[in-house]
Amino acid sequence: MRFEPGRLIVHRNVRRGRIGWVRPARVVLDDDRGLLLWVARDTPVAHEVTEAGLGMRAMPFAEWVTSSYRLARGRWNGPPLLKFLPTGAAHSVWWFRDAGDRFATWYVNLEEPGVRWDDGHLAGVDVVDQDLDVVVRPDRSWEWKDEEEFAERLAFPDHYWVPDPDAVRAEGKRVVARAEAGHFPFDGTWCDFTPPTDWTTPRELPAGWDRPPAR
Repeated sequence: MRFEPGRLIVHRNVRRGRIGWVRPARVVLDDDRGLLLWVARDTPVAHEVTEAGLGMRAMPFAEWVTSSYRLARGRWNGPPLLKFLPTGAAHSVWWFRDAGDRFATWYVNLEEPGVRWDDGHLAGVDVVDQDLDVVVRPDRSWEWKDEEEFAERLAFPDHYWVPDPDAVRAEGKRVVARAEAGHFPFDGTWCDFTPPTDWTTPRELPAGWDRPPAR
């Protein structure tokens, strides 16, 4: 299954069969290397919160797993974001930008390989975000991110969506080795990407954004 460049799809995170977050994105390219997506500033998004409106990071995980949930709508309030999902890989690479829309860092999001779906009127890719991440600076120095959250959640195996933390760390180390060596996609590729001028930012989440997860 391939997505046409320019098509608006939804990139979604799934937690134990529930939607964790939704981000509409334009397809930049889709080839043998993988899927490249563009999330524009002010894009409508949704994320899982408790009935009181609190996100997962706003409380201890022990409290989160006993809560009831809903999907809250909002807007992507950060700089525009480029995301690359390598074919078959247990990670994606994001290009973060600074306030001036200049490349700032690579962000390695460790996740289960995406599962694609296409309903005709809307398509998407569903991943399982494994929480532990790696930040890679332009000089290829790096650091783990969210290690404390990862450790906290692993203490609740009946509720957490990461069955093999060693595999997650091993994937991170493999990607770090590529980054340190300056291999694709850490070789400067797409650091200066500019989207086509006719790409518009959707005003609302597209119909079907909350369809059941494909995973």
